[in-house]
Amino acid sequence: MWEKSMKGLLSLVRKPTPSSFTYICEKHGGSLTDKMDELACFAPGMLALGSSGYGPTDSQKILSLAEKLAWTCYNFYQSTPTKLAGENYFFHPGEDMSVGTSWNILRPETVESLFYLSRFTGNRTYQEWGWDIFQAFEKNSRIETGYVGLKDVNTGVKDDKMQSFFLAETLKYLYLLFSPSSVISLDEWVFNTEAHPPRIVTRHEEEHVGQSKNIQTGRTRGRKEGLFGDH
Repeated sequence: MWEKSMKGLLSLVRKPTPSSFTYICEKHGGSLTDKMDELACFAPGMLALGSSGYGPTDSQKILSLAEKLAWTCYNFYQSTPTKLAGENYFFHPGEDMSVGTSWNILRPETVESLFYLSRFTGNRTYQEWGWDIFQAFEKNSRIETGYVGLKDVNTGVKDDKMQSFFLAETLKYLYLLFSPSSVISLDEWVFNTEAHPPRIVTRHEEEHVGQSKNIQTGRTRGRKEGLFGDH
């Protein structure tokens, strides 16, 4: 299923000339649009995580694509006066990207990918990019009672909302980006799409836990039967 979905994703990858930015275009029915949302910036992290399931050659190709896409997503932020990303970007032949919808609502997808890439590559560049993004949030979004989004990343005009995912995801991934790899190790935990970390349980562990529960249930039933029997 993963390999099939990756073939579909690769068919949407573009890199216009002379731009240095690789992006994933949108598909609507049979037509393609040269547009990429910040929401799609979870893809570099997804690819980095998925690359571990391939042999060395294919793994490096997938990881390389993840790094190219992450560079694009980082520049979603760097390309605006506030250094915060707009909601989406358009790509035109002979030009670099340009912001489309220009609000920012404190989304986590780019820093999520920076976290994964930092863990898988050990490259400190991703921490530096994350720090740039955090500083931009501090400068433009922080207010006395929390953080707010921007109505326009070009002018810096603020809105009056702090989305719940800013705490649950954006700041969590920024925190983990600068944490040792032993903190919520990816060998022991897997993040769902909302950044909650369920622990990885192997089939052997599941069977062991199941057997333990059965034994415990039997003992409990025995004690209760004995208790009622005494009466």
